[in-house]
Amino acid sequence: MFESITEKIAAVFKNLRGLGKITEKNIAEELHSLRLVLIDADVSVGVVETFIANVKAKSLGQKVLARIAPEQQIVKIIHDEIAALLGSEDGEDFMAKKPIKILLAGLHGAGKTTTAAKLAFFLKSRGYAPLLVGCDVQRPAAMEQLKILAEGNELGFFCEKDCKNVLKIAAHALDFAANGHNDALIFDTAGRLQVDDALIGEIKALKKLVSPDESLLVVDGAIGQEAANVAKVFNDALSLTGIILTKLDGDARGGAALSMKGVTGVPIRMVGTGERIADLEPFRPKRMAQRILGMGDIVSLVEKAQQQVDEKQRKSMSEKIKKAQFDLEDFLQSLQQIQKLGPMSSLMKMFPGAAPMGVAEHDNGQLKRAQAIIQSMTIQERRKPGIVDQHRRMRIARGAGVEMKEVNALLKQFSQMQKMMKSFKGEKGRKNMQALAAQFGILQKP
Repeated sequence: MFESITEKIAAVFKNLRGLGKITEKNIAEELHSLRLVLIDADVSVGVVETFIANVKAKSLGQKVLARIAPEQQIVKIIHDEIAALLGSEDGEDFMAKKPIKILLAGLHGAGKTTTAAKLAFFLKSRGYAPLLVGCDVQRPAAMEQLKILAEGNELGFFCEKDCKNVLKIAAHALDFAANGHNDALIFDTAGRLQVDDALIGEIKALKKLVSPDESLLVVDGAIGQEAANVAKVFNDALSLTGIILTKLDGDARGGAALSMKGVTGVPIRMVGTGERIADLEPFRPKRMAQRILGMGDIVSLVEKAQQQVDEKQRKSMSEKIKKAQFDLEDFLQSLQQIQKLGPMSSLMKMFPGAAPMGVAEHDNGQLKRAQAIIQSMTIQERRKPGIVDQHRRMRIARGAGVEMKEVNALLKQFSQMQKMMKSFKGEKGRKNMQALAAQFGILQKP
């Protein structure tokens, strides 16, 4: 997501370096380049013109601070304007209500049914008892798909297969939820064309009956400028409260996300970032602006880790690292925990400067090969890597289906890791850690 636009904006910033002061003349070319970057990224032309005008006005009106380079001030202005473009609300703000009723709408093929399950899974992780309600009576496989997703992820599910009356299904679902103590109802409706008056009329009637707290439009983010136009049509019909953008992992340009709020006035609530059930996250404008500008998003990475990584295992491993007792079995567990966070390419994008460096090169292949190598070892070899001689290495390589040089590389890396951990052991280790922290500008509490 945003790889193309991030790389091109980085090039614009490079040209700003060395400015002695900000004048209309010396930033004109860079603002023109920025305009072309945004248009090429499928951002709505009207949104682009407003954005460039705001950046220009604020740059020229900016009081130049003696201790801050002019180009840094412009970068800050661009960051703030992109954040404003994306909206002022964090996506998860809408979940403050309990119980909550959510109505999903959208075009055919936008990923609505899958998104309904992802949203239910997300709400469940936040302490809700969700119920997925199948109101798509148009697509034959919709009910079955929703049922499979619900059962596979232990989510509540309600449908009436033989009933074609959407209003009747919804009314029965409300009663079912009240009796079953479900406090988050998600209504999955039929995909429709924005010009389909009959289906638009049906969802209007459904909204009137259900009286949802949130009416969310599910939009395929990869369709570019058209996404904003679709959202505008649905908003006129349903008075949307928010938007969920799907398939952003397959959209390197990101124009839909940048255009949506400006064109419709409706905030983006959530974004789909992959195919897994957990790949739906709240949309946070400021953090997204940082990603677009290549500043990374370490906060989101930490939050993702806190949700996915087993806390007991983390504490146990932390103690072993402190005592320098970390072995290859522990290393294997670490690799398995990392894989829970998703593809390495997605994780790398959260690190500052990673996006322009070609994150596509970072994948899970190396992680999987490392796991295969460790799993081909005996328990004794994992706990005492020092006993792994040439003969054992040949056997491990055959078992893992890799070349012996990969086994050698992994054992060498692990040996170096163990030496580093030993240097952080005891009082001397504490001083080493403080010295390392000071080197990276990290202030530690005494």
